[in-house]
Amino acid sequence: MSTAPPSSSPLPPPAPPRPRPSGEKPGLVADPVVRSLGLLIVVNATGNGLFLAISTLWFTRGLGYSTSQIGLALTLAGLCGVLAAYPAGRSADRYGAKRVLAVLHVFQAAAMAGFALVDTYPAFVLLACGVTTGSRANAAVRGALYAHSLPAATRTPALGLLRAVNNAGIGAGAALGAGVAALDHHVAYQAAILADALTFLLALLPLRAVPVVHPATGGSAGRPCAADRTGGSDRPDSPGPPGRRPGALRDRPYLAVTALNAIVNMLYVVLEVALPLWLAGYTSAPRPLVGVLLVLNTVLVVALQVRASRGVTELPAAARAFRLGGLLTALACVTAAAAAHRAPAAATVILLAAVLLLTLGEVTSQAGSWTLGYALAPDHAQGAYQGVFQTGISLTQALGPVMVTTLVLPHGTAGWLVLGAVFSGAALALPPTARRAERHRPGPPP
Repeated sequence: MSTAPPSSSPLPPPAPPRPRPSGEKPGLVADPVVRSLGLLIVVNATGNGLFLAISTLWFTRGLGYSTSQIGLALTLAGLCGVLAAYPAGRSADRYGAKRVLAVLHVFQAAAMAGFALVDTYPAFVLLACGVTTGSRANAAVRGALYAHSLPAATRTPALGLLRAVNNAGIGAGAALGAGVAALDHHVAYQAAILADALTFLLALLPLRAVPVVHPATGGSAGRPCAADRTGGSDRPDSPGPPGRRPGALRDRPYLAVTALNAIVNMLYVVLEVALPLWLAGYTSAPRPLVGVLLVLNTVLVVALQVRASRGVTELPAAARAFRLGGLLTALACVTAAAAAHRAPAAATVILLAAVLLLTLGEVTSQAGSWTLGYALAPDHAQGAYQGVFQTGISLTQALGPVMVTTLVLPHGTAGWLVLGAVFSGAALALPPTARRAERHRPGPPP
């Protein structure tokens, strides 16, 4: 804890998308590959937003489980998800990202649909593990798909645009979920969950139109393989060159970058867990402000992510962006700490400022994170390396809530200051660590 639709008309045969200058938003919007990825994402994100808005109500009111039962199931699911990203990424390298992603979407649709029909707690736990495992695996495989379908020169700006699309889709789905919650009817909840399951299958349509490049086949950059031109599987026609390829799990410099990235990615735990609990239990700010803070973050990410991603296409710029993002996140922690023992109006203003800083840190650090994760990985093993990168994020998503609720919030201001120091340390350590990883970047296989 954590992360592509095409147009309906067929893509023209062999011509690859022309690389565009970094940060050229109109060009990215017009790019057929980005449009396809964007359609895939918005379909899936709308379903995800719908589920997020109604899942807790369905689990408690519809299925009748206690909060402790739900917490246990989600904790076990998070731990299962940690184990999913790396093998999924390896599979993408071997069988092709499009093929593996299609299988995952079918699996996720089935697991999600099960939530509408489950009637025993053990089955509920298994479904929760399946849904989370599929989500973490999906993020790693999509990472490989982006590596093989988006030119390096425009990848980070394109990912910024796709992330804005993702947040917009989640917001639209959450709005639909609010309507379902207002109905508060058993059948309405079931229909919403089945609709979310359907979005995984609908997203397969734009996936077919995404062309990919396979470095292992020896093809030139930007040239899709034969299967991609017909919209079919993206598995290479022949195996890559023989020889032992360096393993992502043995690449210590990359693992160090992964660890620092995972630490700063704990900002999502701060936004979704720490700040709401801090507001409700330790400040005098009005409780409805929790929803306002989350909406503010979503709107700002949609508005700012593309701009924050411009120019962050090379490693030095990526390291600087990541460092700035981590420091802004640390400043957000210090700001949030100041909301304690304040009048309601003052606490409200301080928490709004904290979310503003946190969101600026989010969009800036993410722009740097994308470039770092791809540029420091060898082209022939992007799936495995993206799997490792996603595993680090999954660890913080699984362990972060326990950490902030036991090590930060009970200690009040001091806990927030220590958390801010952790973010600052990771941000400042990243640039020299990335330079070392660049010097030791694995070359192509023999």
